[in-house]
Amino acid sequence: MTTLEILLPYYGDVALMQAAVRSVLAQTDGDWRLTVVDDGKEPGVPEWFAELDDDRVRYFRNEQNLGVTGNYRKCLGLAEHEHMVFMGTDDIMLPNYVATVHSILEQYPRVAMVQPGVEVIDGDGKPSNTLVDEAKRRLYAPKVQGRRLLGGEELAVSLLKGNWLYFPSICWRTEAVKTTGFRDNLEIIQDLALVIDLLQAGEHMVVDDAKAFQYRRHAVSISSSSAFSGTRFTEARRYFLDAADRLDAHGWHRAAKASRLHLSARIHALTLVPGAVRAGQWDGAKTLLRNVTSTAGQPR
Repeated sequence: MTTLEILLPYYGDVALMQAAVRSVLAQTDGDWRLTVVDDGKEPGVPEWFAELDDDRVRYFRNEQNLGVTGNYRKCLGLAEHEHMVFMGTDDIMLPNYVATVHSILEQYPRVAMVQPGVEVIDGDGKPSNTLVDEAKRRLYAPKVQGRRLLGGEELAVSLLKGNWLYFPSICWRTEAVKTTGFRDNLEIIQDLALVIDLLQAGEHMVVDDAKAFQYRRHAVSISSSSAFSGTRFTEARRYFLDAADRLDAHGWHRAAKASRLHLSARIHALTLVPGAVRAGQWDGAKTLLRNVTSTAGQPR
């Protein structure tokens, strides 16, 4: 089985990053390589990696800050193995992650995406069950017992109604991602854009219910910190309307309709309006409401 390439584009909390790295070191299947690309300047980090003394771990520090998409692109350029993971800097691989992915790839060696089972945790590492994650599980995610191969317009429609994936836990076929690449001018919704592009290119995804990853959801993430301002939904709406035109041209009219409606994004924006008001972010509340009430396909 091929070595699993684990890419960690790092910026932010040192302790959380170290916990993420330790979770990789604790894998029961040791056939992996970890590449960390540091986009910050936190003191002591290069020295900590040097002390690990594990030839499966590579560490690089950018001379200049590249930003989210720039650092992901640099990580992608460093990938050399057939399959890879863009791990979150504050997430945790359960000890069976690499073994689970290898098992799936033995059965589906040419699949472009693997989504294993995920447990959501909070900032303290405790299991968490937010409204967003409950909606993902109950309303949007397909019902999977064991393993299931998905693809085509059916999967695109499902994800455009509500993105139930956990991007940092997904294993990708490296060649497919390098061919497709990341879209410019996207940060918050870059993950969904990549998946939809791969589906349009004819690629497939395996979903497995074996829990192998912990996704950390807390208030200091990029997506959460921009929520009350409404910027994440402005970016999302721009993407959804652009994607709808491309999907129509591709002949996927049901997917295009789901993209124009982007109902789950509208509902999520609506749930944040009271919090924006309580925080005194009046401009953010107005932006959120515009994204809730705007007519699909019409410019604001």
